[in-house]
Amino acid sequence: MSLYLYGYWRSSATYRARIALNLKQLEYTYVPVNLAKDGGMQFSQDYTALNPSQLVPTFVDDDEDIFLNQSMAIVEYIDERYEEPVKLVPTHRLDRARVRALAQDIGCDIQPITNLRILRHLKSTFQNSDEDNVKWNKHWIETGFKSIEKRLTNTVADYCFGFDVTMADVFLIPQVYNAQRFGVDMGQFPLIQRVHDNCNQIEAFIAAKPENQADAT
Repeated sequence: MSLYLYGYWRSSATYRARIALNLKQLEYTYVPVNLAKDGGMQFSQDYTALNPSQLVPTFVDDDEDIFLNQSMAIVEYIDERYEEPVKLVPTHRLDRARVRALAQDIGCDIQPITNLRILRHLKSTFQNSDEDNVKWNKHWIETGFKSIEKRLTNTVADYCFGFDVTMADVFLIPQVYNAQRFGVDMGQFPLIQRVHDNCNQIEAFIAAKPENQADAT
């Protein structure tokens, strides 16, 4: 098996892929792509050839000759190819749609407008200060979390959807990490906090934490 994950220790999208790979108990090679050093390694010629979007993560499955970007596509591919020991996307169509919807609340609505390239653009084009950018991220994370907290009211138990870890949890935990980085008061979101605390009792989530990565600085 030859699996490779190109990513950055603090990237929440890379964090999702690490969690999924760990939950599936898969061995893989992690290739750091430093988004901050020398203007960003993601802009290098070699990495751009691998992933023209110049974003992380990039997942490579040499056995299948597959190169994937976008964390949701990566997580679903891993889940479909390796069905054991957990199933991250439910088989029932309604459950599957609900899990995907919550994951997309994070992956489409919250994270993309709070990531590094957006903050850099706000700073360079609109002269945002670091404090302005913190306020920007805090606002959009809190806005998204208010919606998610309401959604969880009808589904949460130990995890977002009952007592089994799903892709929704895989997406939520990295976003909580970002929320904490930018000073969001998680006391506003007790259900999200409960899911976060429960997931972080699982070794696969612990091993995937940003601070536990070889390239953490």
